[in-house]
Amino acid sequence: MTKALPYPPVEPPKTAIAFPDPRRLGRREVVAIGEDFRPYTILEAYRRGVFPWPHTSPTGDPMVLWFSPNPRAIFPLEGEPHWSRSLRRTLRQHPYTVTVDADFEGVIRACGDTRAETGTWITPELLAGYVALHELGWAHSVEVWDTSEPERRLVGGIYGIAVGGVFAGESMFHRETDCSKIAFASLVERLRAGGFVLFDVQVQNRHLESLGCIEVPRATYLDRLAAALLVTARI
Repeated sequence: MTKALPYPPVEPPKTAIAFPDPRRLGRREVVAIGEDFRPYTILEAYRRGVFPWPHTSPTGDPMVLWFSPNPRAIFPLEGEPHWSRSLRRTLRQHPYTVTVDADFEGVIRACGDTRAETGTWITPELLAGYVALHELGWAHSVEVWDTSEPERRLVGGIYGIAVGGVFAGESMFHRETDCSKIAFASLVERLRAGGFVLFDVQVQNRHLESLGCIEVPRATYLDRLAAALLVTARI
């Protein structure tokens, strides 16, 4: 079941935060430092090609860095996805139920909980900001449920921000084998069907690469972002 969210999304009250143009950063990737997770500030960042990434400073204190990485990782939406043979088999045979926007807060909390041992960047302040964006219709989640028990159990998911025709994936998790992959592939199908033209996954890693994500220069990403923001799409 999909939760009924405002559409079009509700524009939040403006803040005084303005992010510099990432094209002028040269080799730098950190655009700004400071904690501000008000909905408009987060949206303004994504519209500029920037996203927040809380860190721990060398002295052990928390700090929020706002990044525009170079290169940028994306998942190509232009053609039919080329999933691995094993993932195609999993998508055909898995016993799980997939939903959209049924438990956004549950997904984002699970993304933090499953990284508790290694440290998570999903702080309470960040969580509150993204939940507020969800209530306004900007942030979305895909959930994977095990419904074999008397009460369904959340076993995988992914969440992110949708602005125009771009979806910026933030994090995903799994509690059962391949459930984050199921969530990712289900999201890709939803984005393609909904008219999205850019799926931003931010920073490449082995898991994303195995799913077919690629890297593009920051300048290329920013050009594609500008075009995607003019597109009307819907999850």
